[in-house]
Amino acid sequence: MKRTLALAAVLAASTSTFAYAQTVGVSWSNFQEERWKTDEAAMKAAIEAAGGTYVSADAQSSSAKQLSDVEALIAQGVDALIILAQDASAIGPAVQAAADEGIPVVAYDRLIEDPRAFYLTFDNVEVGRMQARAVLEAAPEGNYVMIKGSATDPNADFLRGGQQEILQAAIDAGKITIVGEAYTDGWLPANAQRNMEQILTANDNNVDAVVASNDGTAGGVVAALSAQGLVVPVSGQDGDHAALNRVALGTQTVSVWKDARELGKAAGEIAVALAGGTAMDAIPNRVEFTTPGGNVMNTVFLAPLPITKDNLSVVVDAGWITQEALCQGVTAGPAPCN
Repeated sequence: MKRTLALAAVLAASTSTFAYAQTVGVSWSNFQEERWKTDEAAMKAAIEAAGGTYVSADAQSSSAKQLSDVEALIAQGVDALIILAQDASAIGPAVQAAADEGIPVVAYDRLIEDPRAFYLTFDNVEVGRMQARAVLEAAPEGNYVMIKGSATDPNADFLRGGQQEILQAAIDAGKITIVGEAYTDGWLPANAQRNMEQILTANDNNVDAVVASNDGTAGGVVAALSAQGLVVPVSGQDGDHAALNRVALGTQTVSVWKDARELGKAAGEIAVALAGGTAMDAIPNRVEFTTPGGNVMNTVFLAPLPITKDNLSVVVDAGWITQEALCQGVTAGPAPCN
């Protein structure tokens, strides 16, 4: 929280000298997942608090539409762009178009392999570690399934790398065996459920744990497990309300909470600062990050927090979810649902 306050203070100082209002265009990959609406509210509030204007477009899970959306935002005369890439490998022309017009780009939550973009995200490798730690603690032995994110999103592999770091010793010791692994097209819960169903069938339901890479995929996994009368440790991330309720119910082991309000707020502040002329290497808490493609990017990483049955009160106390929503259907559960 102190880092966030420091970021806000410095960015406010760096942008206050610019008399004209900035217009920030935001290209969203889709609004199907619960969390993006939370990100958007915080982002819009931060931009407007800095005297700027928020405009946006929804690519509706289409990389082609996203390129058209960015072109349209540029044509509207935006001063900065925030892009949540639908397909990291297809977004390059959008960054080039922005660069041609001198418009700074913030790669939001998902890596864009281009050093002309400022990369803002949570530490996704650490998120993967947190997911695997929680599942491994709950199921130190047995057959594991890895339900990954979208193959077009670099975050899927960052997460998978962090998960493997934690699981490798148990794999080497013969304590756990990975019996199924699949990417989830578009991060869609229905695709995760289909993948999980196929893996269960292939293994005669002999599955002891599932490392799912976000709460949407975890929801699909839990649906597939429940249809077979199975309850095993399952991971996720994002702090989706439905997932936190599953943690309280005991059908999901962990949701690594990435407070989208913090990320959205930081993105809005950084975009306004860059639009006002602040250099990327002058953004507070900025570090250099070498991407898998060998690009060195200016990056801010925010810190995630794993939420399990042992610390569910944290998200209620933070105003992220109401106790009523968290504890729906829970009887004699963990605090604050007991």
